[in-house]
Amino acid sequence: MIPLSHFIVLGAILFCISMAGIFLNRKNVIVLLMSIELMLLSVNLNFVAFSRFLDDTAGQVFVFFILTVAAAEAAIGLAILVVLFRNRGTINVADLDTAKG
Repeated sequence: MIPLSHFIVLGAILFCISMAGIFLNRKNVIVLLMSIELMLLSVNLNFVAFSRFLDDTAGQVFVFFILTVAAAEAAIGLAILVVLFRNRGTINVADLDTAKG
C-alpha cells in the first residue's frame, strides 16, 4: 500500500506546477485555464488520499462536486474564448485587457 505522504507530495508537486503555469505564462489563456484545472486536480488528489487514509467517503463525494464545477468552468471558459477569438482574432491575454461595453 502506498503511504499517505507520497500522495501529499505528489499533490504538492502538481499544485506547484500549476502555480508556476499561472505566474510564468501570462500570455495564453488556454494554458492559464489548464493550470487552474491542474490545481483543482491536485486538491482532489489530496481529498481522495485523505478520504482513503481515514476510511471516510466524504472526501470522495466532495471530489465529485469539485469535478462537476471544474467541468462547467472549463466548458464556459472555452465558450467565452471561442467568442473572443471570433470577435478579436486573438486569445492573447495582453490583447484582451480592454473591455468595450
